Formats: sequence, structure tokens, C-alpha cells
Amino acid sequence: MMIAEISRAVTKAFMAAGLAAVMVLAPAPLLAQSAPTAVASPAPTAANAAATTAAPGPATADAYVPMRPTAGKGQPVAGAIGFQDQYSPTGREALRMHNALLMPVITAVTLLVLFLLLVVMAKFNRRANPVPSKTSHNTAIEVVWTLVPVLILVVIAVPSIRLLAHQYTAPAKGAVTVKVTGYQWYWGYTYPDNGGFEVISNILPPGEATRRGEQEQLGADFRMVVPAGEDIRLQTTGSDVIHSFSVPSLWFKLDAVPGRINEKVLHIDEPGVYYGQCSELCGVRHGYMPIVVEALPRPKFEAWVKAQGGTVGAPAASTPAAPAPKTANAASGTKPGA
Repeated sequence: MMIAEISRAVTKAFMAAGLAAVMVLAPAPLLAQSAPTAVASPAPTAANAAATTAAPGPATADAYVPMRPTAGKGQPVAGAIGFQDQYSPTGREALRMHNALLMPVITAVTLLVLFLLLVVMAKFNRRANPVPSKTSHNTAIEVVWTLVPVLILVVIAVPSIRLLAHQYTAPAKGAVTVKVTGYQWYWGYTYPDNGGFEVISNILPPGEATRRGEQEQLGADFRMVVPAGEDIRLQTTGSDVIHSFSVPSLWFKLDAVPGRINEKVLHIDEPGVYYGQCSELCGVRHGYMPIVVEALPRPKFEAWVKAQGGTVGAPAASTPAAPAPKTANAASGTKPGA
């Protein structure tokens, strides 16, 4: 009995000594779980440093000042039902098509199917037909319910294909090119036609958007600025994972895929501030990648370009340009913080 007690005591002593040694020699990460670190914002580029950081206000003739957004324009409205008002040619065309199909076509088809279901329920139940019919098919009915949906789909296909074609029409000759790069988790806007500078855009901190007259989680510290009333050659790519550049009030959505450049024409009818968000699940901060597009008259746009240290080119002509190649290098410019 005494030997067993001595053995247990010696074992406990060795275990305590071993544990103390581990506590002394083990590295700190093994002793305690490190606190989660916040995602650092990228360092501002030279273009961003040159831009003004003042709250948006009325634009002046000799310098760029961020435009204040207009309530209900280019942004979601609380309690609204349906699409946002559209401020691009393809957006207006798509909205007309949606409204023309939703009410007369989809509503009519839905009511017709509901009516037929009610007729079948009332006329062909067990109480009304104690002796079941042995009819296997009706050729006339089968022809009708096959051809009518086909004709409806053909009618819908005509404006649908036309709308798709309009969205991918080549921009006018001399159109401003903006290359949009999606990062985790912010946006970069490069202007190769205006000196190649890149503007880095991050979400505004809580409270700052309200101070600037913008909705929370929609405001960005620096915007994508473009000329209004002109075709814009907008190219998208991703630096890490797939993102998606989407602005609902302009009916614009284009994926940003690493290693590939996608291109589509963007035309904004009038000056204003238009909001969007990344529409492709891209990681933990996917919901904090707002898009702010500021459309300015040509003189104001040129003032903004000069404020970034860029060069000013000629405005877009009315003749269409040849389509640009669909693939190229994944990214251009220098990644912020590099």
C-alpha cells in the first residue's frame, strides 16, 4: 500500500513538472487564442491623396467638389416596390419591357391557369363524376396548350434579344475607358485614357455617410467619376476572387473575374450620384463593398481628372468603335499599399 502511494505521488510530481516546462517553453500563440484582427483598409494612392476629402457640396466652376446625392435618385427608397427609376437608355428599355410583360402577359397567364384549375376542381371531382371518364387524351387541347406557350415565348424573345444586343453595343469612338478592379474588399477605378491613375474606393465609416447626406453602408470615400451623356467603355476584372459590379438604377451588372476582362458600354443620361454594391459573394466583407458612380458634365469631369493629376482627352464621338478584345491581363496599375 505504501509503495503504491509513493508511486502515485512521484507520478503527480513528474506531471506537474512537465506541465510547468510546457508553460514556460511553449510559444504565446499556443497558450492563448489571439484576438481577431480587423481587416485593414488599403493605403490611399497618389490619386486619392490628391482628391478632396471634404463633405460633398455644390460643385463649383473652377474645381471639383463631390456632388451631393439627390434623395430617391440612383438609390434604394424605403418601402418602395419594384425597380428603381432608370437613368440609362438600356435601363429605360428594360423597365418598359418589364412593365409591359408583367401586367398584361404574366397576369393574364396566371389568371388563366387559375381559372382552368378551378374548372377542373369543380367539374371533375368525385361528387360531380361518380363514374370516372376513360378519356386518355384530346389532340386539339394538347395542340393548343403546346403552341400558345411557344408563341408567347417567341413574342417575349424578340424584345429580350434586342435588349441584350443593346447592352453589348460597342461604345462610341473616343469613349472614356474605366477599368474596374474588384479587391477583397474594395474597388479600384483605373482611367487608362486619362493618364492611367487609379482611385481606390472604400466604404465610409459609420456616421460619415450620414454626415455627407448619403445612406449608411452605401457611401464610399472616393467615387467612380464619369462624364454624363456619353458612352463609357467599362471594363471589369478581379484581383483575387470573382466580384460583380452592379448599379441597379443604371441597369448595369458585370462580373469581375480574375484573369479576364469583361466589357460593356455604360451610358448615364444625366448628372447625379448612383449607388450599387458587389453582387457576387466574395468573402467575409462582401456586404461592405459599395459602389458610388458620380456622373458629371464634361467640364466638371475634366476638372476632376486634373485634380487626380490625370490628363484630359477629347469627348466621345457619335460613331461606334470596334469591339475591344474580351480577354487581357487580370489587373493594371499598382495595388494599393504596394
